[in-house]
Amino acid sequence: MADLKSNFLKVYSVLKSELLEDPAFEWTDDSRQWVERMLDYNVPGGKLNRGLSVIDSYKLLKEGKELTEDEFFLASALGWCIEWLQAYFLVLDDIMDSSHTRRGQPCWFRLPKVGLIATNDGVLLRNHIPRILRNHFRNKRYYVDLLDLFNEVEFQTASGQMIDLITTIEGEKDLSKYTLSLHRRIVQYKTAYYSFYLSVACALVMSGENLDKHTDVKNILVEMGVYFQVQDDYLDCFGDPETIGKIGTDIEDFKCSWLVVKALELSNKEQKKILHENYGKPDPANVAKVKALYKELDLQGVFAEYESKSYEKLTASIEAHPSKAVQAVLKSFLGKIYKRQK
Repeated sequence: MADLKSNFLKVYSVLKSELLEDPAFEWTDDSRQWVERMLDYNVPGGKLNRGLSVIDSYKLLKEGKELTEDEFFLASALGWCIEWLQAYFLVLDDIMDSSHTRRGQPCWFRLPKVGLIATNDGVLLRNHIPRILRNHFRNKRYYVDLLDLFNEVEFQTASGQMIDLITTIEGEKDLSKYTLSLHRRIVQYKTAYYSFYLSVACALVMSGENLDKHTDVKNILVEMGVYFQVQDDYLDCFGDPETIGKIGTDIEDFKCSWLVVKALELSNKEQKKILHENYGKPDPANVAKVKALYKELDLQGVFAEYESKSYEKLTASIEAHPSKAVQAVLKSFLGKIYKRQK
């Protein structure tokens, strides 16, 4: 795994060098230094799960045959396109949310000389994706399919972000809008397509597959993405901050979290009143009241039941798939997230 990651990072260095020499722009030392620093700060810093999953999935689709150097490079390049997409979303997301830290360091826009230049950096990050695809896939017969795929997933994610943002407009905080179906829509569009479907879709396209024939795979991965986000919502409140690497603030931020949706569903009139009076308030005393109510409603037990039911349902859907190679890809995804603690 360490070896895979270090080889993957070598591909990042190659792609970065190419972008910093892109002939479509007349570079100066200042502009090159800015972009290099911006890329190093925002692109390779995370866990890289989405990017590495393209390589893993492609290997499994080839039924374990060793990848050639060229195949490894191309699968890695697609993996990095997903990491670039993620960086673009996060840089802009942090500005929208007025966040302070990301991946254990200050958000890019919080750096003294950056500020709102970060918005243009986000636009640049997004524009690097078609440059990478053009450099390495222009002569492949599936080139247009890749462009289409990235454009569609970006549109879905931006639309999911929009539903999330307009649901939590300041001064219009209304808990009664929060339902399981709204939660699902936000998660499906904002997270599931780019975090789960995109990696596998890239591997399928590289394998010469037509994505229109794999809607069942898309549906399973979207379900997995929803399950992953429910885990995230749960860990935000009940996870160990040391393990998950952040202190959860979904209650203070009035997030349409699975926990609050479930609490609204299960609570009586008095309990609903407690939620309405305390949810979305920054004061620790208000947060404590919400958490106490979650415990009273046994949301930990409710989550445990949801988790085992989701696992059973996903496993059954995966095992119904006709291709053993595709099953292996989906099982490897599910194995990585089932009962995770961070």
